[in-house]
Amino acid sequence: MPQAGAASPVAEGAVRASDADRDRIADILREALAEGRLDAEEHSERVEAVYSSKTTGELDLLVRDLPAGRPEPDPPAYDSAQYAPSPVPLPTEQVVAIFGEASREGRWRVPRRVNGFALFGGVELDLSEGIFEHQYVVINATAIFGGVEIKVPENVTLRQKGVGVFGGFDVPTGEAPDPNAPVVLVQGAAVFGGVEVKTTVGRRLRNLLHTFHPRSDRRHGGPRLDKD
Repeated sequence: MPQAGAASPVAEGAVRASDADRDRIADILREALAEGRLDAEEHSERVEAVYSSKTTGELDLLVRDLPAGRPEPDPPAYDSAQYAPSPVPLPTEQVVAIFGEASREGRWRVPRRVNGFALFGGVELDLSEGIFEHQYVVINATAIFGGVEIKVPENVTLRQKGVGVFGGFDVPTGEAPDPNAPVVLVQGAAVFGGVEVKTTVGRRLRNLLHTFHPRSDRRHGGPRLDKD
């Protein structure tokens, strides 16, 4: 007989979802759209549901009919991988606009991962004055009947892995001359909308070697910004 006041066990599907859980499901849906497994309308509906889901069970329902959403078989009992420590979640910035506007700009610390989601709205992510404390930054940009605009300094390396469906995914990729420059990967999807990256002329980062080199003096607290 259970003791009075004892907490009931929580079913696996009732566990509260984290930002990392939502990111994982959104990535699966983006790949499914690119592979033709989902059409634009299905993708739009499911991505909207991702950001309103509260539990991992609700998220799993959105990808259970996709190959990447199928549960993997349990590893053998002797598999040492099951004893490996769980990876530390990456710090994430969420900027969401639904029938409205949202932005992140000014002097702010740019985390390893930034999520921009626009549904019938607009998101602006301005990294041109941001403090880069990580050399590799991933921006997940999803625009559905809306737009995501991203601004970056002149001297960063830009890469992209996105898709436009009746919309545009415009990222002017290029390698920075300095190998110590931050690398910004923009990935995601634009469905009847647009994702655009612009370089802010006159904005350049300095002290890159001191910031990102593992043996350098790290007293600077991130690359300094030059203004021409």
